[in-house]
Amino acid sequence: MAGRASLIYLLRHGEVVGAETRRFIGHLDVPLSERGERQCRAQASRLRGVKLAALFSSDLVRARRSAELIGAPHGLAPTALPALREMAMGRWDGLTAAEIRAREPEAFADWMAHVGEFPFPEGESVPDLVARAVPTFVTLAAAHAGQAIAIVAHGGTNRALLCHAFGLPFSQLLAFGQDYAALTVLESSAGRWALRRMNERPML
Repeated sequence: MAGRASLIYLLRHGEVVGAETRRFIGHLDVPLSERGERQCRAQASRLRGVKLAALFSSDLVRARRSAELIGAPHGLAPTALPALREMAMGRWDGLTAAEIRAREPEAFADWMAHVGEFPFPEGESVPDLVARAVPTFVTLAAAHAGQAIAIVAHGGTNRALLCHAFGLPFSQLLAFGQDYAALTVLESSAGRWALRRMNERPML
C-alpha cells in the first residue's frame, strides 16, 4: 500500500426519532427515524462502487444502525467503537435549548459564548471528546494506510476529527457543517490531509 493515498469516508448518522424537537441527545441511545433509514440507504447506494476495506462506527444505536445500512452493499458489518461516541451532555441530555435556557440561564449563556471551551454540566468537554476520538481516528487511518475506509459517527465527533485533520483550533468546531447522514471525504497522502467532499447530503 506504500505510496497510495488513503481515503476516509466520514459520515454522520441519519436523522433520529424526535429530531424535530432539536434536543441535546449526546450519549442517549436514540434510534433512527424512518427518514434516517432512507437517508442511510441512499448514501449506501451512492457508495456502492467504492471499495471499502473496513467500516467503523460509534457504538450508539443511531450510528451503528446507520453503518449497518451503509455497509450492507459491501458485505461489511461495522466495528463499533465507544471512542467515536458523541460528546456526553450530562444533565442536558434529552433537553431542548429552550428548556436548558429556562432551567440554567447563566450556564447556557456561558456555553453559547464559549462553544468548544465550556464543558457540559456533569458531561464532557471538547478536550474530553478529542482525547478519545482523535487517537482512535489516527490509529484507524494508520492501520488502513493506502486503503479506503468508512467511519460513521456524530456531528460533534466528526467536527473534532476535521479540526484535527486540518490543524484548526477545536474552538472552531461549528465551522464545519454536519447534517444528518451527510458525507465528507478525506484523502491522506504523504502525511497530509485534503478535503475531497464536505457535508454532502443524501439524495432522497
